[in-house]
Amino acid sequence: MQRPFYHYLMTERDPHKRDVVTLFANAVYLDDSFPKQSEDYHEISHYLELNGSYLEEMTTFDKAWEIYLDKDN
Repeated sequence: MQRPFYHYLMTERDPHKRDVVTLFANAVYLDDSFPKQSEDYHEISHYLELNGSYLEEMTTFDKAWEIYLDKDN
């Protein structure tokens, strides 16, 4: 079983790094409504499209998702 995307994303948090995935992870950490237990791309993507005002481009999520899949396989 794959770990939730949120759990992976929290490993990317860093107060000093400024790359897009790290900034995304830092913002998600502050989002209390983020679907923390989800492993589903479509569920998270839909959530971000409606609620992810902190995400400038969905390509950042796609990039983070690819890293997530690579690390968990």
